[in-house]
Amino acid sequence: MELDGRVAVVTGGTRGVGAGIARAFLAAGADVVVCARRPPDAPVASAGRTARFLPVDLRDPAAVEDFVAEVARRHGRLDVLVNNAGGAPYRLLGDGDPARHARVLELNLVAPLTVSLAAHGLLHAARGCVVMVGSVSATRPSPGTAAYGAAKAGLENLARSMAVEWAPEVRVNTIVPGMVRTELSHLHYGDAQGIAAVGRTVPLGRLAEPDEIGDAAVFLASGRAAYISGASLLVHGGGERPAFLDAATVDGVAPAGCAATFGGAAVGPEDPTVHGSGMAGGAGVGGSAGTPTGAPTGTTDDKEG
Repeated sequence: MELDGRVAVVTGGTRGVGAGIARAFLAAGADVVVCARRPPDAPVASAGRTARFLPVDLRDPAAVEDFVAEVARRHGRLDVLVNNAGGAPYRLLGDGDPARHARVLELNLVAPLTVSLAAHGLLHAARGCVVMVGSVSATRPSPGTAAYGAAKAGLENLARSMAVEWAPEVRVNTIVPGMVRTELSHLHYGDAQGIAAVGRTVPLGRLAEPDEIGDAAVFLASGRAAYISGASLLVHGGGERPAFLDAATVDGVAPAGCAATFGGAAVGPEDPTVHGSGMAGGAGVGGSAGTPTGAPTGTTDDKEG
């Protein structure tokens, strides 16, 4: 397969988006190591193959060094690092003290830098790559998760600088997911009809599935992306329809299939169908579990840190 013989580490790869990324790499033939502070409820597996789990707190630099050394001891190489772990609880800026907001920055920006630095030697030797998992929150207002949005913006810039400094041996890119349907989506969007209504605000008509984010990560790690470095790949279903278009009184009819929002309520064709099969993404606070990246409320992402 595309990544036969390669070794990939997916941080926060035990659930949500992270597990979807790990499954995609397993299906592509890679040997996959997932890490988080806590083990998964069930092994992460795909195509008859299972990811190895190693525990680590990514905010502890010494523990990260030990983790990377253990990967090298067990596998002898490292070809792909996916920095997926991250997330944040919903908290307005005025409701949290600086230390709490700093912890969000530490998890979502400092930790990926720490892991990347620890893994650099192995990646350089393998002429490998780093894939950062960002968020659309990096490029739009992120009320309630402002520190998270700021950290993700910094992560994209970090990736671009890293791509220049570490070239040509190591490629570095960022995936920028929009809303992803994971195990905890119901906590943020409600029941099946609520999730479907939120999905209708996306041009493609649904939330992403974790494995679709994984497919994008596999592409960036593969030889098909050999000349792609320092790039940000939007995986958001077309983004969001601008709210002013639905508020305008001229040419204000929403196209068929697109939801119009009025007073905060999603209005669109009745379709209670929930696409895909699992809820909630590479979410996580400190790796929370299962919140869509770029979620407007609640814990962002479904990553485990």
